[in-house]
Amino acid sequence: MNFLEFGVWGAYLTCMGNYLGVAGLGAEISWFYAIQGIVSIFMPTLMGIIADKYVQPQRLLGICHLLAGVFMFSLWYMGMSAGFGHEITNKPLFILLYTLSVAFYMPTLALANTTAFTILKNNGGDTVTDFPPIRSCGTVGFILVMWFVNCATWDNGSFSMTLAQNLHKFQYTYNQFMVSGLLSMVMFFYVFTLPQCRLVPNKSTEKKTLAETFGLDAFKLFKEKRMALFFIFSALLGMSLQVTNSFAGPFISSFQGSSDPVVATSFAASNATLLTSISQVSEAFCILLIPFFLKRYGIKGVMLIAMFAWVLRFGFFGVGNPSMPGVLLFIASCIVYGVAFDFFNVSGGIFVDRECPAKIKASAQGLFMLMTNGLGATIGTLTAGAIVNHFCSWQQVGESSFLMGNWQACWFIFAGFALAVGIAFALVFRGSKHQQKA
Repeated sequence: MNFLEFGVWGAYLTCMGNYLGVAGLGAEISWFYAIQGIVSIFMPTLMGIIADKYVQPQRLLGICHLLAGVFMFSLWYMGMSAGFGHEITNKPLFILLYTLSVAFYMPTLALANTTAFTILKNNGGDTVTDFPPIRSCGTVGFILVMWFVNCATWDNGSFSMTLAQNLHKFQYTYNQFMVSGLLSMVMFFYVFTLPQCRLVPNKSTEKKTLAETFGLDAFKLFKEKRMALFFIFSALLGMSLQVTNSFAGPFISSFQGSSDPVVATSFAASNATLLTSISQVSEAFCILLIPFFLKRYGIKGVMLIAMFAWVLRFGFFGVGNPSMPGVLLFIASCIVYGVAFDFFNVSGGIFVDRECPAKIKASAQGLFMLMTNGLGATIGTLTAGAIVNHFCSWQQVGESSFLMGNWQACWFIFAGFALAVGIAFALVFRGSKHQQKA
């Protein structure tokens, strides 16, 4: 389940920006990633309510993937109709279809967590020790699909796999959406083979408040100072989540437009998706470290590690380049990403599951998604987009366009923000030693 869940996302998340530039939507890259955040403000919470009260989470997970996959196929069809290297003619429709697809995909991240946690508990498992290795299968799926999209080409009616420079690779074309749609369809059929995941098997006869009826109980968590601070800083840290997903691909690919032939023809510049997949490889290993770090340092320590890892993630991009020895800093940035992402996202999901009452677990996971991939990612991605568009612009080089400019200033600004959030969290977030330990 986790393998397919994240494979669907890996098909386009890190390379979509490359295609949008070719399709005449380069200036809107930040909006495409922000849309993921905007729909995450309400869709995960809404689907969490449905999963808590009406439909078993694994079944709802499948239905959401079916709808997301249909809309992904629609994007592929529009791109194919326009043709390779041509701009999308009906851009508003393209954006609408993309919005509908991610509107149904984003809730599946929380639904997959709820499904996994429920099945584990129903079978005597422990979420802290048993879930991270299972979740790592999701990262493996993300990586393998990234590699496929990086190397796969469809040129003049023939399919091939290559590491050589080729602008017909799926990472530069609409075919990445086809891959995502196919995997969503596979996921739709697979989830119906999973065990039942009834969260509240018996309906209560007690009268419910309006908030309870609509599943808004999770928002009561803001009454607890510690949980309120956790969610607020989750939103602040969430502002960093989609920055590199949005711009790492266009940033690394932009070196193909360099006047230095060594840099322009470097392996890294021609294989941005493959290079950034090191981030997911690191992620797969870092997930396995979470039980140790949670038990030893607690949620505050783990989140602090994640925050300062984001500083290094952005900083290394700011001082590196695709040729030796600068490419080693790119690799270091990708390795650090595993800590930055996992120590926040996975640990946060486990923390929410352990802290919340059983009847609002799915809603609470949706609230966590709302704060991180919703409010945080939306504000962060749009702000990052404004910064990148200020310092950089799309320039035609040969037969393709690249986003070129003062990238170093952008990465240093992002690193400075992550540093400020980390320092503030260290000073403000409090809790007893017992509370902080997972």
